[in-house]
Amino acid sequence: MTQISSQATIETSADAMEDAHLPSLREVHIKGGSTCPDSDTLPKALKESNAKKSPAQWAYERIILYIQNFEKQLDNDHEVGMGFAGGGVGVIKIDGLGYYDPDIVTYYGTNESGAKTQLIQHVSQLNVMLMASPKHIDQAEPNRIGFQLAKELDRADATT
Repeated sequence: MTQISSQATIETSADAMEDAHLPSLREVHIKGGSTCPDSDTLPKALKESNAKKSPAQWAYERIILYIQNFEKQLDNDHEVGMGFAGGGVGVIKIDGLGYYDPDIVTYYGTNESGAKTQLIQHVSQLNVMLMASPKHIDQAEPNRIGFQLAKELDRADATT
C-alpha cells in the first residue's frame, strides 16, 4: 500500500492582506561599486508589516536604511550629507532624523556654513539626495549617523 502525503497550505484573506503590506526591496545597478541594501539583514523594524505604521514612520525607517547603506560605500575621509530638492536649502550634514505621526519627517544637522539646521518635510514631498561630504578636519573618524540610527530600528519597542 502506497501512502501519499501532501500538506495543503490554505491562505486566508487575512494572510493575503498581511503579505501585501510586508516590505519588499529590489534594486538593479548597471555599474559595480554600488551595493543594494540586503533584505536578509534588514533591521527588525523593517521586516515587520507596514500596515500598522504611519507614512511618516515607514518613510523614516527606510531613509535610515538608505543612509546606512550609502555610508558603507564611503571612505574614512567622507560622511553622508543630504541635499533636498526645491527651496534651495542646500546640503546638510545629518545629526539626527525623526518623524511625527502621521505624515512628517524631520532632518537635523548643520549646513555648509556650519549653521544648525532642521528641515521638516511632509512625506508626500519626500525627495532626498544622499551625497559624500568631506568630514570635518578636526574629526579623527567620520560620523556614521546611519549606523547609529539603525540601532533604533532593531529595538523591540522601536515600532508600533
